[in-house]
Amino acid sequence: MKFFCLFVIVLFVSVAGAAEPEFSDVFASGKDNYKSIRIPSVVVTKKGTVLAFAEGRAAAKDQAQNDIILKCSKDGGKSWGPLQLIHDDGANSLNNPTAVVEEESGRVFLMYQRIPAHLKEHSKSIETGYKGTNVYRNLLLWSDDDGATWTKPIDVTRATKRATNATTLASGPGIGIQLTRGPHKGRLIIPFNEGPYHQWNNFAVFTDDRGAMWKFGENVPSAFVPDAKLGQRSQLNEVQMVELSDGSVRLNSRQFAGAKVRKTSVSKNGGVTWSTVQDVPELRDPSCNASILRYSFDDGAGKGRILYSGPDSTKRDNGTVHLSLDDGATWPTKRVLWPGSFAYSVLTKLPDGTIGCLFEADNYGRIAFARFSPEWLTEKR
Repeated sequence: MKFFCLFVIVLFVSVAGAAEPEFSDVFASGKDNYKSIRIPSVVVTKKGTVLAFAEGRAAAKDQAQNDIILKCSKDGGKSWGPLQLIHDDGANSLNNPTAVVEEESGRVFLMYQRIPAHLKEHSKSIETGYKGTNVYRNLLLWSDDDGATWTKPIDVTRATKRATNATTLASGPGIGIQLTRGPHKGRLIIPFNEGPYHQWNNFAVFTDDRGAMWKFGENVPSAFVPDAKLGQRSQLNEVQMVELSDGSVRLNSRQFAGAKVRKTSVSKNGGVTWSTVQDVPELRDPSCNASILRYSFDDGAGKGRILYSGPDSTKRDNGTVHLSLDDGATWPTKRVLWPGSFAYSVLTKLPDGTIGCLFEADNYGRIAFARFSPEWLTEKR
């Protein structure tokens, strides 16, 4: 009888297939005193707490007195605690929250930018350098208690921004990474882009001493293509990065010119220098920030898994998760996670091995969290 019951259970599982994704709401525009809530970032702490960050905006605009806000989940993203205000800078806008966990200490770093209240991203009066009231500034704070409390922000602009040429500055948005192998093992990397507007460059900001001192690498070469109006225009903008099997780093960037697909480049030295920009033909991009995540280095068959999430469409909808088994060279497997409105997204690996995806839905009306298994992504349909 016991054998018969076990057989029935196994048969049921094989027929039923993997469970469908579960969804929970995290932020909603028009609630918590914010007319708009956008730009997600999500990480899982060393103790398993899920931290979801965003910009709380006074209006549905990129620079609208944005605050940096947070919600925490203690049950793997099934439910969420109350909103926490991380940083309110008055009329100035705080943009592009990008979090990373230092795995040895458990410290959670958050990097973001301060944009003066009188400036917009396309303002011609933005100045380069580090002094004056027309300068973008880069801020950093951290938590040592799973997001319960945070340090006061410190200004790390001089360490992370070029003294000349760079006007706008943007981390991610999304997440940073920590390298786990190779000569730069332990390095924390935050992906960045810098302006001027329409002339963006991608680069990496990194630290080899657990956040005590930060540096920036070189810009990705061949970022520009000819443009009839501007002379030249960048293909790159908002960007995420992922560790490869040998400790190299691959970036995956939003496109702003050229073919309407994601752009990529590889660094063999931990983000200091990069290969020339290449298209990723399998990853369509309507010009929207997206996510790339190292899920595993070895699935038992000698192949690690990298995940990508973004709109598989000509517009910001049809949110799809893709799988690569060759360090992001090809993307043969994909499945639609959310067929409706789907804009910025951030992937994370949850403590039980399931995958989490924090994403903007309903035309920026809310930020939701999806939970799904690797088996759901790869099962035959």
